[in-house]
Amino acid sequence: MARIDYCDTKSNERTRELLGKNRNANIFRMMAHSPSHLEQYCRLGGAIRHRGELDPVVRELAITRTGILCQAPYEIVAHKRIGKNVGVSDEQNAALENWREATCFSEVQRAALAFADEVVALRRPTDATFNAIAARLTPGALVELQLAVGFYVMTSKFLETFDIDLQPVEQVV
Repeated sequence: MARIDYCDTKSNERTRELLGKNRNANIFRMMAHSPSHLEQYCRLGGAIRHRGELDPVVRELAITRTGILCQAPYEIVAHKRIGKNVGVSDEQNAALENWREATCFSEVQRAALAFADEVVALRRPTDATFNAIAARLTPGALVELQLAVGFYVMTSKFLETFDIDLQPVEQVV
């Protein structure tokens, strides 16, 4: 159960519009307590997920791995579903907990997962990890990968701070 009540969806028109576009998901209903922040969050989240050059499978693997490392079940469930919609295989989703032992990831995917692990766990990725992913991505895609991981660390912490409830299965489809 969430630590505070979700925002009443009868708020301003722009907030209702954003909530509708996002299936009234609990994360957005909580964020709607601050309409201006909700709008900017949606803007940046949309850019990260829909406007870049980073391969969507690589992006979703890194985002889901970030949710795992941040121990954010809501994030994990949501992005395994989103990942599946962009081409992440069931085998890959299942292997994300222990990806280093798995054989289902390409070299660029492995490099992105190592990068996500270190961005979450360390102050910054090691030179070896940074150089491995930088050799496989354009500078633009590398920036997008880092922003995706950072954005979803923040998102995971938001979800866990407010103990946001998972969506009912019928809403997740």
